[in-house]
Amino acid sequence: MADPKEIVLEFIQSKSKQKSKFYFNDLAALFPDMKMREAKKVINQLVSEGVLEYWSSGSTTMYGVPGAGKQAATEGED
Repeated sequence: MADPKEIVLEFIQSKSKQKSKFYFNDLAALFPDMKMREAKKVINQLVSEGVLEYWSSGSTTMYGVPGAGKQAATEGED
């Protein structure tokens, strides 16, 4: 089986033209054989390594690559 982190990164890169932020359920769906808690650990590990970041609208939390997307420019990120 491929490294779960690589699977997440490949998915995000393949969708980068259409989307820059993803819901947890979008990413967890990449691992149908994993329990949600295990998938959450993989995704949180990517966040702690700085590969992904949290983005919150106030009512929902999404995940994306740091500095990617329309919000990055308006929020003063580089």
